[in-house]
Amino acid sequence: QLQLVESGGGLVQPGGSLRLSCEASAFTLDFYAIGWFRQAPGKEREGVSCISSSGGSTNYADSVKGRFTISRDNAQNTVYLQMNSLKPEDTAVYYCAAESADYGCQILADYFGSWGQGTQVTVSS
Repeated sequence: QLQLVESGGGLVQPGGSLRLSCEASAFTLDFYAIGWFRQAPGKEREGVSCISSSGGSTNYADSVKGRFTISRDNAQNTVYLQMNSLKPEDTAVYYCAAESADYGCQILADYFGSWGQGTQVTVSS
């Protein structure tokens, strides 16, 4: 079982920014597509973004386009989610997920086989 650890969550005011990190332990992320998902209380898990193993392909949910940016640093074995212009509706537990893939990615939970434990993001004044 691949181990992923998210970090960077916290409390931020509306309009603020956070950068989430997804770090892999005991394996290299080089050959894995990575996705970010979120789940708010009482709601279903929602796909946020994904990035291909090479970093050449990214996808975003409409709700975060233009505000969130996914990136990866394979040398650091880490994937990032830069979140700007945060809104109260972005409040959720954010999870990263990994799946071995040669190219592309899909923001679908069923696409990914390994998941982290999540990090809480709260956007509130």
